[in-house]
Amino acid sequence: MRHIAVIGTRSRGTGGSPHGSERTDPAGSPVTRWIVAVLLIAGLVHAGVTGAAERVEDAGTVSLRFENDFFTHTDRHYTNGVKLSWTSPDLTSYAQNEDLPRWSHRIIRRLPYINEPGQIRNVAFSIGQNMYTPSDITRRDLMKQDRPYAGWTYGGAAFHSKSSDRLDTIEIQLGMVGPESFAEQSQKFVHDARGLTHPVGWHHQLKNEPGLALIYERNWRFMEYTHQSGLGFDLIPHAGITLGNVYTYGTAGLEARIGYNVPRDFGVSMIRPAGETNAPADSRDSRIGGNAPFSIHLFASVNGKAVARDIFLDGNTFTDSHSVDKKHFVADLAAGLCITVKRVKISYAQILRTEEYHGQASDHQFGSIALSFTY
Repeated sequence: MRHIAVIGTRSRGTGGSPHGSERTDPAGSPVTRWIVAVLLIAGLVHAGVTGAAERVEDAGTVSLRFENDFFTHTDRHYTNGVKLSWTSPDLTSYAQNEDLPRWSHRIIRRLPYINEPGQIRNVAFSIGQNMYTPSDITRRDLMKQDRPYAGWTYGGAAFHSKSSDRLDTIEIQLGMVGPESFAEQSQKFVHDARGLTHPVGWHHQLKNEPGLALIYERNWRFMEYTHQSGLGFDLIPHAGITLGNVYTYGTAGLEARIGYNVPRDFGVSMIRPAGETNAPADSRDSRIGGNAPFSIHLFASVNGKAVARDIFLDGNTFTDSHSVDKKHFVADLAAGLCITVKRVKISYAQILRTEEYHGQASDHQFGSIALSFTY
């Protein structure tokens, strides 16, 4: 697919600036190409799928997310992320999902928060890869004061319990950090294929380590108003906790949305644990039984984390590796635009992430595109 051809893409710069290689393409042109490409994909998906569900309980949702700092003309820190996910149609019981092995049903029934009577259930599966690099990928030496090279390739299974105004999620992610994440090969292949700067410091990356993350998060609709014209707004706070050798942190945040025919879901999430919020919450969503097949809205969000562990800064858990002195409090500030046309939802957000470790030269910025299709 088209998105594979741009993972980790960068300019031809060869300088050793501590702030990373800067793009030399005309400002905005990569973003324009991406928006056009994603809109074309959305049109093809919509045109090529027939027999779509007419009720929210029959509707599944497929989502593709792509994040990269080439939108902000840099090549450093959290430099690339891609994630593909699927959320099941609504279920009255997790046992209805045939993809779950029978032995798992007893375990799932014992999990807290997601088994409350009267709630609707969904199961979600995802695969993804995140990539992290220091500020200058043209240097072969170990930059001890800069973050390590690292990759994280993972699969996830999530269990949702929801009403129209609340979404509880428990997720488990399993994957690999280190050379067997194949993040090095991903970046080198794309850079070489496109004639871009060849990264030369991956031999300093974190060592192989299996990764596990256990996640719980709650999203809820705190405030909502819709005028008869279709104009409206809502506020969606969230809070949660993640435990494991990859991440251990607590998180809380808020998203505000305003526009026309605002979707009945739980917002536009970045690539993060428990971030599957794209599926319609009820039949008032424009993708399923809504009064209008079109929606457009602006959104802004803030997400704060209190970090006890981050393997991509702290280094490997069970062996020596490169590490830096992380900061324990990190925030993401995001703003963007979301458009829904019939069953296709597409959004773009610009994110500013505060400094993650002591000695980091500046905050980090990157862009995030999310495309979902409800069928």
